[in-house]
Amino acid sequence: MHLIRAFEEQADQSYMEGKVHGTIHVSIGQEASSVGSISTLNPDDYILSTHRGHGHCLAKGADPKRMMAELFGKEAGYCRGRGGSMHIADLAGGNLGANGVVGGGNPMAVGVGIGLKIKNQSQVVLCFFGDGAFANGAFHESMQLAVLFELPVVFVCENNQYAMSFPTGDSKTSEQLAESGAYYGMPGVAVDGNDILAVRKTVQVAVDRARAGDGPSLVITDTYRRRAHSRSDRDGYRNKEEVKEWEKKDPIDRFRRHIADEGLLTTEEMNDIEQQAYADIKESCIFAEECAEPALETIEDGVYAP
Repeated sequence: MHLIRAFEEQADQSYMEGKVHGTIHVSIGQEASSVGSISTLNPDDYILSTHRGHGHCLAKGADPKRMMAELFGKEAGYCRGRGGSMHIADLAGGNLGANGVVGGGNPMAVGVGIGLKIKNQSQVVLCFFGDGAFANGAFHESMQLAVLFELPVVFVCENNQYAMSFPTGDSKTSEQLAESGAYYGMPGVAVDGNDILAVRKTVQVAVDRARAGDGPSLVITDTYRRRAHSRSDRDGYRNKEEVKEWEKKDPIDRFRRHIADEGLLTTEEMNDIEQQAYADIKESCIFAEECAEPALETIEDGVYAP
């Protein structure tokens, strides 16, 4: 979680310095959702991410140097600098890609799930999406097909309280979103997305169910994005008091308190972990700044088939 926080703070800063082009969507405040969920997976399992997917990538084991290089548009990036923040993929690590389309990963997860079932594989797919995807027709079609074919897919909705600028709570709570799983014939459950242990425990049940061949599940992680939707968002639709209230529920601080209460690590040991994370990300930023730009003659690579 510290590594994700450090990465996104640095990415945000690099964007402000003009080193990262386009836009970025950070998940600061949501780290327990990604880490808790992905900690239930085996190395050969798969994930599909979102436009707010840095945390998913890092939790699945991606190299922060190559990730930062991708944001900087460098050749050493995971997609050779072509994908940027919203389209990072690490196929070798089981990360089938972030997606700039709201709910765009859901039908892809169904396709991957069908492939795994045909091959009689024991792997599962975690498909992340935001609460805004519930208004997307492809989401509902994906849920229906996943149940119909009893696919090994776990749909993880990260309800960060806002679909762009629209407050999710004006229409649905996380519990009500979870109830929609029953409409399609799959289990649906909501969990405190800022409690990493609760997230892990809840998603583990869904992952075990999928791996056993019992079909898909829907998990809603109730969390909060502390920053604006993206760097192009003025964030004028919520007040500072709301943000401060959610800061008190910070997932990293919460887990640190748990670790201290259980006597699992000393404060010094926890601080060392945090400092190492920031040192690793600083090193990643230096790497990204210094590595080569894509060569002009490679501009059509990946655009046309050989």
